[in-house]
Formats: sequence, C-alpha cells, structure tokens
Amino acid sequence: MFWEFVLRLFVAGILGAIIGLEREYRAKEAGFRTHFLVSLGSALIMIVSQYGFQNVLGMPSMSLDPSRVAAQVVTGIGFIGAGTIIIQRQFVRGLTTAAGIWVASGIGLAIGGGMYGVGIVATFFTLLGLELLTVLFKRIGLHSSFVQFSTGQQENLQKITNMIVHSEGRITNYSARKEFQGERQVYCVSMVIKTRDNDKEGDIFTFIQNLPDLMIEKIE
Repeated sequence: MFWEFVLRLFVAGILGAIIGLEREYRAKEAGFRTHFLVSLGSALIMIVSQYGFQNVLGMPSMSLDPSRVAAQVVTGIGFIGAGTIIIQRQFVRGLTTAAGIWVASGIGLAIGGGMYGVGIVATFFTLLGLELLTVLFKRIGLHSSFVQFSTGQQENLQKITNMIVHSEGRITNYSARKEFQGERQVYCVSMVIKTRDNDKEGDIFTFIQNLPDLMIEKIE
C-alpha cells in the first residue's frame, strides 16, 4: 500500500506541474512549482483523509467521513488563489492562474483518491482550455494593459488617445493630474487600455515610447 501512495503523490505532482508549466511559459504569477505543490499537497491530504485515521475506526461510537478533511482543501486553496489576483483600479490580473491553482487542487484530490483516469482527463481538459481556447477566441476577447507615464506636453495626451482609437483599442480607465516639478508643469497619467490584437498593443506602446518629453513609469 505504501508504494501505491507514493505513486499517487508522484502522479499528482507531475500533473500539477504540467499545468504549471503552461502558466510558467506565459510568465504568470504562479508557475510549475506552485501548481506542483498544490496538487501534491491535495493528494497527500486526500490520502491522509482516507487512510490516516483507520486506527480509530474500531473504537465504539466512532465514525469517519473521509470527505470532510478533503473538503477543506477547496476552501483553503482559495487563499493561495487570491494571492495571485492583482486588482488595480479597474485592472484585474491573475484570475485564470487562480482558477488553474484551484483545478490543480481538484486533480490532486482525484489522484489522491485513486481516480487516475479522472485526474489525467481533467489535466488534458485544463490544458485544452488554457491553450486551445486562447487560440480560437483570440480575436474575440479583449486584452487589458496598464500604462503609467508623465509628460510635460499636453498635446501628447491627445496624440496617444488618437493612436489608441486608430488601433481599434479602448480606454476603460483613465486618470490624469497636474504636478509642478520646479517651474515645469507635468501631466501624470495612468490608463487601462483594451485591445483585441497583441500586435496593435505593441504598436501603441512603441508610439508612446517614441513621443518627445514623455517618461513611461510602468507598463503591465
């Protein structure tokens, strides 16, 4: 039975790492190590939940519900997932990675319970959702980017707005304030830009970077 448990932990860790590699490739907040540990830990908790209390089952008036310990994984994993979500004004990142961690925990629970087929199929479907759907619906969904810059020329603001509109993008959040650096007036701007095409997003950022008297402070 010991080697069966080892096999379950090994398979759970590998399947979690496979999902994590996809996230690592896309430079997301949680990579293969996080997903590996989440899946491995979930499998371990499931094994302990099923077999770790067998020595007390023979006691009078003693009952055991293996699902109760494993069910807490679903709640506890939410704290890890929440840590990957970044919210800045109306700009949200990390939701897909948080969902991936949640799925990795479910796969770990399935493998820990001996349901190898379900865990492997779930891993396949997860990768299918992360990769294939991204390609199929690339033109349908909108990609959000956050840019923060300062400039001393007010006409730069209009030029940037016109460029975004020309590139079929949208500004979903915009804030600007005036500051004085000595006797010089500076406009500090932050905006969230949504585009359908990554190439056009790159064109927008290149255009902003090439404007005179403008300093980019952050791009996400």
